[in-house]
Amino acid sequence: MNPSMKQYLEDLIKQALNEDIGKGDLTTNALIPDALESSATMIAKADGIVAGMEVAAAVFKFLSPHVVWNPLVKDGDKITRGTLLVEMSGPFRALLSGERLALNFLQRMSGIATLTSLFVAQTAEYGTKILDTRKTVPGLRLLDKYAVKAGGGENHRIGLYDMVLIKDNHIKVAGGIRKAVEQIRNQVPANIQIEVETTSLEEVLEALSMTVDIIMLDNMSNEQMKECVALINHRAKVEASGNMNLERVREVAATGVDFISIGALTHSVTALDISMNIKSFPS
Repeated sequence: MNPSMKQYLEDLIKQALNEDIGKGDLTTNALIPDALESSATMIAKADGIVAGMEVAAAVFKFLSPHVVWNPLVKDGDKITRGTLLVEMSGPFRALLSGERLALNFLQRMSGIATLTSLFVAQTAEYGTKILDTRKTVPGLRLLDKYAVKAGGGENHRIGLYDMVLIKDNHIKVAGGIRKAVEQIRNQVPANIQIEVETTSLEEVLEALSMTVDIIMLDNMSNEQMKECVALINHRAKVEASGNMNLERVREVAATGVDFISIGALTHSVTALDISMNIKSFPS
């Protein structure tokens, strides 16, 4: 984990624990002596792809550096119902107070990784890459996008600052694709990729004439996409977007697009069912 990611995670956990625990865990602190130790496990209650093990560990370590975390799987591993994910031990208070937050992170991230892996499996034979979007929970974007990669997907731009994506409203304001690209090229560094959203063959032709890096085919039929891919003919990378689901994605990949972006990976994720069980209690 690089230093910037480490700092991001520390700040995020601090904020989340403050939200959850506040001035103290009233129930746990009233029932559990400060010096009491215990052990626990986490177990998968559904099949999927695990993601967020280091994040879950960081929650407990933040509460107490004395927590011992022994992971039995790693991010990206395929797990089945009943798989033991981790054994841990340490201060009983830290284990109980950190349980919900650690599971929230681990379950959400594993859910994202699992859904991503299903899309990746559908498109693998075509070499099409599955991309995420900016449709993430505010404050959790880096974790959401990390989970997509754990599931075999790829990250689109992280935010508005690391890539140009000219969408319909930008095009309207600028007065067309050509004018939008010209204005942007005069103001952003040459190493920044430029992508243009298109909704018709005419717009694809206009984007092609401006030699952009990526052309997005937005909400097009499979037949339209196939025609556009043939027209572009490797002169730009091609991204398909809009109304993507597991039933359709394989057919979209078959049109020859390079990327398929799917907002549902992060905005409509179902958490993977994982539970934590305390293994030892005071006699």
